[in-house]
Amino acid sequence: MASSLSQSRKKKNPPIETTFKLPADIPVWPPGGGFATGIIDLGGGLLVSQITTFNKVWTTYEGGPNNLGATFFEPTGRSEGFFMLGCYCQPNNKPLHGWVLVGKDNSSISNGALAKPVDYKLVWTTESLKINQDGQGYIWLPIAPYGYKPVGHVVTSSPEKPSLDKIRCVRSDLTDECTTHHSMKLWRTENKRFTVYDVRPIKRGIEAQGVSVGTFLAQSGGTISKALPIVCLKNTKGSFSSMPNLSQTEAMIKVYSPYMYLHPMEDYLPSSVDWFFTNGAVLLEKRKGVIRENSIEPTGSNLPQGGSNDDDVTYWLDLPVDETKRVSVKKGDLASSQAYVHVKPMLGGTFTDIVMWVFYPFNGGARANVACTNIPLRTKGEHVGDWEHVTLRARNFNGELWKVYFSQHRRGQWVDASELEFQNGNRPVAYSSLHGHALFPKPGLVMQGMRGFGIRNDTAKSEAVMDMANGFEIVGAEYLGSQIREPPWLNYWMNWGPKEGPKGPKQKDSWKGDER
Repeated sequence: MASSLSQSRKKKNPPIETTFKLPADIPVWPPGGGFATGIIDLGGGLLVSQITTFNKVWTTYEGGPNNLGATFFEPTGRSEGFFMLGCYCQPNNKPLHGWVLVGKDNSSISNGALAKPVDYKLVWTTESLKINQDGQGYIWLPIAPYGYKPVGHVVTSSPEKPSLDKIRCVRSDLTDECTTHHSMKLWRTENKRFTVYDVRPIKRGIEAQGVSVGTFLAQSGGTISKALPIVCLKNTKGSFSSMPNLSQTEAMIKVYSPYMYLHPMEDYLPSSVDWFFTNGAVLLEKRKGVIRENSIEPTGSNLPQGGSNDDDVTYWLDLPVDETKRVSVKKGDLASSQAYVHVKPMLGGTFTDIVMWVFYPFNGGARANVACTNIPLRTKGEHVGDWEHVTLRARNFNGELWKVYFSQHRRGQWVDASELEFQNGNRPVAYSSLHGHALFPKPGLVMQGMRGFGIRNDTAKSEAVMDMANGFEIVGAEYLGSQIREPPWLNYWMNWGPKEGPKGPKQKDSWKGDER
């Protein structure tokens, strides 16, 4: 009776009932190496594969994002010898687009990479809750044998404990600490006594070994303990052999590069760095109170490299001194603009981040919105030299684009591929905000502020569009070694504008780390 009542209260056609696919098929990538082979060897006898097909276990139709509830799944379609490591959870407010890792023990020692749990602990059940749900849900934590740890939960629709053969725990030396992703609360009960979190490795960056499993943390109670009951995996191999080679990287860039639309009223367009230098940008050197002005070579070969160890010397870049040239260079040159690409391993080499940097000679002043009135803030926000970027995160199991990061002033946002706008196949669309050049996945107005006051971010489609696949240049890919030659300007560590102007791409935290 309760189940039929729940079905009658089910919200009509939640988005999760459809499965997202990219607009076009994933191409056949150039051959070579361990990229896009479907399986990644994490070392220590542990092979993993990524599963994106699921069987639904239990659904609630309330709570969570947009109050549409969440659905819990277990992976299906595993290859022979691979075992479930944990179930998957996703909010119902967007199409099904998820993954979890499954593992295979490829070791030949007695204490293998994987082991069955010895028991289960019931973390939470919906038996006593009067919520809109499809049946009842039970979430279990595997109790691992000595020397092993659980990396995910089991979800059932009945109160009986799952079979011990249902899931595998992972040998401790093949695991890494994980943390909750607080901006990714997958679901929470109305009384806030039970929350489901997305989890990810604590350490993330180009050298970090932590690997996301795609599972979730089920937490009962109001606070999260420092020592989480589940962990992430670790890539213990010395090199990330699953990363794409140079030809595969170039192919991915061509397939996934965004189209970036500038606002119809935009005054300050992007340009290439070469155009900025050759059209009169200058290097200012202040030594013992004396300022010297220097022209800049097209590649920046005469720029100081690295940081200055001399406290008496300061360097910065500026627009041309000549007023006519200054006004002209401020406006940029869309025809010369190009994306400068940094390619890096992420999440233990199971994903590739393709970071596409765009340079603007000038960033315009901000506009505020006060009680529905637009107020130009004159020079507030204006500065010489503006670097913006989008990051394309692709799965190294098959090369599929998974999500995109849009930089927005000092921070930004990750957007799942299912929520992107695409154009010409699998190429996402980005919108650059008027004068400030923050990037957004949709056109319109985004306010930064509260209570009727804030900074406006206006975006719209126009005829001014940058095709980021056109003339891109890979300027950094540490894992490819000498195959990539960094341009001299990339290792100029000083300000790209006067008065504490912005730093270049390589001085950003995200160059070696994860996006904020």
